[in-house]
Amino acid sequence: MGKTLVVIGLVISGLGLLMMLGVPFFRLPGDFYVKRGSFSFYFPLATSILLSIILTLLLALFRR
Repeated sequence: MGKTLVVIGLVISGLGLLMMLGVPFFRLPGDFYVKRGSFSFYFPLATSILLSIILTLLLALFRR
C-alpha cells in the first residue's frame, strides 16, 4: 500500500510540474466552454470520459 501511495504522489507531482511548464492538460476538443459577458461555464465532458476510462483500466489492473 505504501509503494502505491508513493507512485500516485510522484505521478501527481509530475503532472503538476508539467502544468507549471505550460503543458495544456484537460482542455480536450470535447470539453465545452461558454463565456458570455461576466458569465463563464466550463463542462469537461471529454476529460471526464477519458479519466473514467483510465481509472477503470488502472483499477482493473490493481484488482488482479
